[in-house]
Formats: sequence, structure tokens, C-alpha cells
Amino acid sequence: MTSAAVVVALPSPPNLNGSLSSPTPTNSSSNKKDGIGEQMVMKQTGDGGYKWRLVIAYDGTRYAGWQYQSSPPTVQCFVEKALMSATKLERNDLHFVGASRTDKGVHAWGQVAHFVTPFGYDSIESIHAALNGLLPDDIRVREINPAVPEFHARFSAKSKIYHYKIYNDTFMDPFQRHYAYHSAHKLNAAVMREAAKYFIGKHDFSAFVNASQKERVRDPVKDIFRFDVIELGVLLRLEVEGSGFLYRQVRNMVALLIQIGREALPPDIVPKILATRDRRALAKYTMFAPPHGLCLVTVKYNEAHLRLPSGSFTTSFGRHYTIGSCKLPFY
Repeated sequence: MTSAAVVVALPSPPNLNGSLSSPTPTNSSSNKKDGIGEQMVMKQTGDGGYKWRLVIAYDGTRYAGWQYQSSPPTVQCFVEKALMSATKLERNDLHFVGASRTDKGVHAWGQVAHFVTPFGYDSIESIHAALNGLLPDDIRVREINPAVPEFHARFSAKSKIYHYKIYNDTFMDPFQRHYAYHSAHKLNAAVMREAAKYFIGKHDFSAFVNASQKERVRDPVKDIFRFDVIELGVLLRLEVEGSGFLYRQVRNMVALLIQIGREALPPDIVPKILATRDRRALAKYTMFAPPHGLCLVTVKYNEAHLRLPSGSFTTSFGRHYTIGSCKLPFY
């Protein structure tokens, strides 16, 4: 029933956190609603389904974070609605999962997610174009590709990279106001860099996590691979990569570094607060940094999990549109 262009079937239901029922036969005309189906062909499969990987960018300014909730709106809510419209599947059938549950007001350039369908596609660029056509202007799917059954957007992640931007000048650049925190205090980048080194390595970050009713108790031990403080003129970019992060952990670490940069605290305060394993110890010195300076830049995976299934399409990065000829002359 399938052609060589479709991707491999998913394995047993445990990898889907549920089961997919076998697709029922449909004719091509039923998939042409809203003009989307005219550019894509859904292919029926036998048992199982197909897994797809997305890389998503969004401006988090007007959203209540990533994680699904209908009101106030979240990024996941809008992406799932676009997928439901493009695939004609119900939300529960998509098994949509994101790599990182970014907080309200936090941005992303490299959020990763996956979803499943009981059918494949002849044109991966068409579903890519359809999704971006359905999404609001501040959310975009940057990449889409078929994924191997073992890939899981959240549990397959090796590390995540976040950037936090600080605009360090007497007044705020109005074009940066939604994407960088403004500090009118002159910050000492050298001592911030010295303090950031104390975060590197495997530590219990209980002192740097905020309680969340949405979160189950998680392992507070995280491994920070690097924490760089980069000077770009009046802009400071703090880049941190780790095996994972607790709720508001990055913003709490940044907040302490800002106080150190103001020279209100010495760099060696970092290991002392870490050793307490008590959030109240950090609260004596600083509150968490605002969300708008934070951006999820990259989620890294093992190469084996990123390989394309045998006989599948290449990754779609979108397509450029061209005009064959102009019928009207320019004057």
C-alpha cells in the first residue's frame, strides 16, 4: 500500500506513550479541506505510524509559556492547533511533545518537538508550508523531518543551550527591550565570568530552583558543561549549556551573576549558596532575572537519534518562491 517515499513505521506503543489505531481508508478528496490537501498526499500504512521532528522558533512575549493550556494561550497550544488543522487529527492522536517547557515570556530559536501520524507524506515541504501558514507570525517551524522510532524530543536530549542577554548601558535600546534585560549599573564582566565557572560541573541545584505546582519532584543534580559570559559592545550574552535545567534555574543563576557583576557580592558566593541546597539562601541576595532576556537556542541529541529513517525525505528548511515571468513592465 505504501510507496518507497514514506518513512518507517513506529515500534510498539510504549514509544508513543499510548497506541495508534490502524488508519481507516480515506479517499484523496477528503484531505483537501482549507486548500492544504491540494499540495500534499497522505499515504496509508499498515500497523503503527510515523514520527516527525520539528524545530520551532518563537517570540515568547505574548505567550504564557510553552506548555499546553488553552487560556491564557501558550506556544504549544497554537502549534497543536496548526497540526490538527493540517493533519485532520485530534490532539490526543498527535502525541505532541516538546523538548523544553519554557516559561512565560521566554523565547526560543531552537525548541524541538515531535508528533506522530498514522500516515506519511509525499511532500514534506507542503506540510511545512501549511504549518507556517496556519501559525501566528511570532511562531515559526524552522525545520521538519521524519524521525526514527527511537527519537523522543524530550527524553533523547543530551543537552540544552540557553542564552541570556543583558543590555548594559545608561538607557535601553528600544529595539532590544523585548529580548534583553536592561541593567543601568555598569557590570564587571570579568568577575561574572569568574563566578560562572563555579556553576560548571555536576551539582545539586536545589538552591537555584523555584517551586512549581506543575512540576513533579525532579532530580536536583544537573551537569553544567559550560557557562560563558561574552561581551558584545554594550550587550552581555550569557551562554549556558547543561544536561538539563530545573524550573527557573537559569534565571536564578543569571540573577546572582548580575549581583556579582555589580560587585555587590564576591564570585565565591556561588559555591557557598550551592552548598546550602536551600532556595532561601539565594533569596537573601537576589530575585530571579526577568524572562524576556532568556532564549532557548539549541537542543542537542545523539547523532543516532537524528538520523533519517531509511528511504525517507531529507529535512525541509522551507522553500523559496520564484516568479517565472513578469507580465507587466516596470515603469
